[in-house]
Amino acid sequence: MNLPVNHTGRFALCEARFEVQYSEVMSLSKYDSFQPKRATNIDGFFAKPVENRPRQPVFRSQPANPQHTPVTLRDMPKRSVPQSVLASTSQASISQPVMGGVPVGMPTERPRDRFRDRHAGLPPADDDKKARKRAKKEAKKQNKKHRSLGKKIALWSGAVVLVLVLLGGGFLYKNFSKITGNKNPFSLLSAFKPAHLDNQDGRVNILVAGNSADDVGHNGGDLTDSIMILSINTRNNTALMLSVPRDLWVDIPDVGHSKINAAYPNGGMDLLQQTVEENLGLTINYQVLVNYHAFQELVNAVGGITITIKSTDPRGIYDPSLDYTSRTCCALAKYPNGPVTLDGKQALNLARARGDAYGSYGFPAADFDRTQHQRDMLLAIKDKASSSSVIANPFKVANLVEAVGNNVKTDLQINEIETLYTYMKKIDNSKIDSYNINTLKGKGTTMLTGYTSPNGQSALIPAAGLDDFSDIQAQITKILTADAVTKEAATVVVLNGTDSTGLASKQIETLEGKGMDVTTGDAPAKQTASTVIDNSGGGMPNSLAYLKKKYGATVVTNAALVANYPSADFIVILGDNVAPKTSSTQ
Repeated sequence: MNLPVNHTGRFALCEARFEVQYSEVMSLSKYDSFQPKRATNIDGFFAKPVENRPRQPVFRSQPANPQHTPVTLRDMPKRSVPQSVLASTSQASISQPVMGGVPVGMPTERPRDRFRDRHAGLPPADDDKKARKRAKKEAKKQNKKHRSLGKKIALWSGAVVLVLVLLGGGFLYKNFSKITGNKNPFSLLSAFKPAHLDNQDGRVNILVAGNSADDVGHNGGDLTDSIMILSINTRNNTALMLSVPRDLWVDIPDVGHSKINAAYPNGGMDLLQQTVEENLGLTINYQVLVNYHAFQELVNAVGGITITIKSTDPRGIYDPSLDYTSRTCCALAKYPNGPVTLDGKQALNLARARGDAYGSYGFPAADFDRTQHQRDMLLAIKDKASSSSVIANPFKVANLVEAVGNNVKTDLQINEIETLYTYMKKIDNSKIDSYNINTLKGKGTTMLTGYTSPNGQSALIPAAGLDDFSDIQAQITKILTADAVTKEAATVVVLNGTDSTGLASKQIETLEGKGMDVTTGDAPAKQTASTVIDNSGGGMPNSLAYLKKKYGATVVTNAALVANYPSADFIVILGDNVAPKTSSTQ
């Protein structure tokens, strides 16, 4: 038998067989059984004897390839078979028995499926298993590679973080050890543990002294030309700064009478602390020594500061003295009134300027003006250092820490510094009062007077007399325990605008109890309601609120009364609303 040898011919022949067998079987349904037959060899396929055939053949689909949808002969489309192929096929081969929709002896996976899979770009079933194994193995390899890369990245990141932590810890330890004098590296760990601060009823008093020991060629560099008390109220988040004049003539223990700035060269900070406590009646809890270059480095570390010049001279301030580092140029200070921005060098020079050189102006209180500028700059540094522009910049923070480390010495420990910083962050600059001893009772008053020492030095002593600090001590105690109204120490003129005799004089005791300086008199005219004239320029809001509430007064203007009492912060005219009520008789 001559059959086509190409695969296409074979496939066509097979399909032809299937079609013929299917039609014959359907036509033989009238028979009760089928006898076993052996089909003629057709192109290498053989039919085997089949027994116990069902009465009616059931055609079930046989999957040819797991990757393709199973089909039955009934479902297969009709295809035309060339007559030459049908003619060359014997009747015996066409009548080959079938079972389950597939001729008996035919392979379940047809060659046609393999051919079609290969030409469609799909791997055979066996190849699919190998491909899946290879893909799974490759995916496992890739996952292992990614995990290995992730471990390497985590390892390097951890190493970098560890190095930064060690460097940062070393940097902090180096600077904190310089500040506190504590050489124990493990003490740095205590910074994370809150510390109890020494205090008096919640008030922490810190003695801050400044000298110029770092200035080469500066005579008297060891003298503490700046002495200040920083008092922090940890209960109500307020604070005050009190400057002690360097020329204050005091009795230094075991040294004798001298200017107070000579205590440090004779006995260090401990002797200076003892001198302050005995003469001013204060208990000092901690001490800090700062050299003047701290102003320069701190200001540069925070990127400059802005302060407001408030001179009584309309030209502002001017001190032509040359600074100690460049003696051939550059006056210490020359600024107009109003806001001025300073860099580190300018801040350092202003901290030294007191207007004692020929041609100076704007320093009517000399050293008192200098200490006022120092307090203003400290507040400006605090404000700038706590701003987000500095805190969020690690380089500025590092410069700030190094500036403190290079210029500050203290007996505060690391955890105490951290606790103190926490308190200071809560205090707004508007709640930090600024004083000097001479004007503790308010502007226009003085508590010190000039004195020439036995050895000819020009100094200052209490107005009450040599070594009589009782009045100063009482006033310091008052401002430390005073409320907001008492701290303002307003000057008040009370005028009686009613028919009630002595009404104004009766207010003296009450108002002076609030720290006010009171003067009384009669008003030029009677009035039914009390009024108050604010001549403080809005600088004493607490006192104004107190007077308005106490007398039920409204704020008015009166140029004539202001001209009559130019030094008064407030002028109160009492009206009938506060006069005693008289009972009428029938």
